[in-house]
Amino acid sequence: MGTSMLNRRTAMATAVVSALLAPVPAVAASASTAQVPAACRSTRNPELAARMSRDIGAALSSRQGTVAVAVRDDNSDLTCSFASERQYDSASVVKLTIMEATLRRADMLRRTLTNWERANVRPMITISDNTATQHLWNDLGRTYLGRFLDRVGTRRTELGPAGYWGLTRTTADDQMRLLGVLTGARSFLKNRAYGLKLLSQVRDDQRWGVPAGMPRGLQAHIKNGWLPRSTHGWRVHSVGVFTGSHRTYRIVVLSHDNPTMGYGVRTIERIAQAVHRGLSRRRGAVQGLTPENRISEVSDGSAPRGPVRGWDGPERGATP
Repeated sequence: MGTSMLNRRTAMATAVVSALLAPVPAVAASASTAQVPAACRSTRNPELAARMSRDIGAALSSRQGTVAVAVRDDNSDLTCSFASERQYDSASVVKLTIMEATLRRADMLRRTLTNWERANVRPMITISDNTATQHLWNDLGRTYLGRFLDRVGTRRTELGPAGYWGLTRTTADDQMRLLGVLTGARSFLKNRAYGLKLLSQVRDDQRWGVPAGMPRGLQAHIKNGWLPRSTHGWRVHSVGVFTGSHRTYRIVVLSHDNPTMGYGVRTIERIAQAVHRGLSRRRGAVQGLTPENRISEVSDGSAPRGPVRGWDGPERGATP
């Protein structure tokens, strides 16, 4: 073999090895959601997992914005994870954490909720009352709330600064863990039935999002968040547990970079429809897409629109 031929083959082999060993570049924070594949897995039903991956991907294929999805179905052992470790400003979704922490504190003190706690927890969840939320946030305190998050096993949830509870950073994975506190067989929360009841009583104009496409025979327990800010546009989130006589499953969708609240709601609802359809075949939906004229473009008021000193920077809220 000639020297020139040997040199060419050696160079080619070196290039191949270098390419194989090179680090895989991370997906940019501003990348289109269509560039990140949805990954669903199920040991009991791999066909369902494959179909769900395709359907979630199709639901997102033409949507703008930055979206994270997590799904868990106990019956089929299905889990879906789509950019689920990306952090978002929580907006009013943090009220789920505050409610659970309040219930947990009552458990630890071996009592039911006080009249004052009930008078604040109920409006915080059912009408997303911000004054009641502030009362409970102050009463629980950051130290206790931090310990509660550790107990749940959240990994990337960071409490908002001072009184800015709506700027708590969270992920779809962590929201899935928090929903599991209300539904898991080994849940440490004794008062979880009360928490689920409140989430099922959220008022009608705040019941958009993950219930879209929900089939007959299930009850939705949900909490939403909707917050525009000077960076990353609208944060629009929806998290929920769906319970029935034969199954329980959870859906979490977090998003930002939405041009309007309505756009974010529609993105979430397309994903939810795909999930409900896949998990509940042959059963008709009892809730469709929310009509455009029923979607308000008014913030949930959980945080100011502009920067917060010591917290916001040009890249805060983006994917690390």
